[in-house]
Amino acid sequence: MFKIKNIDHIVLTTENLQKCCDFYQNILNMDLEEKNGRYALKFGNQKINIHQKKGEFQPAATYPTSGSLDFCLIVEDILQVKAELENKNYPIELGIVERMGAISKLKSIYLKDPDGNLVELASKI
Repeated sequence: MFKIKNIDHIVLTTENLQKCCDFYQNILNMDLEEKNGRYALKFGNQKINIHQKKGEFQPAATYPTSGSLDFCLIVEDILQVKAELENKNYPIELGIVERMGAISKLKSIYLKDPDGNLVELASKI
């Protein structure tokens, strides 16, 4: 029986490529890569592929839509993240709050990207 090892990438559908890229590059400090009209945001050993239209590249999810994701990204220092978000005047939905992650307790901050996706930034307690 096989076992899943880790997540390589997720796909995010956006209504506005420029606003999406600005958020993930300038607010979350990810690297943007474009190859042959395909966009990806890279961080660590993972990436977020960006689609501008529903089902833009096949195969695709049955009902892709912008603003439907809710995901958590692990950071080193949640206090540093909070300070940087405040310095950038980016609105925080909630946090710092304690949550339970996949393998440990977390201290989390929640914000929304321009499409309304809920992004949790968290550090291990």
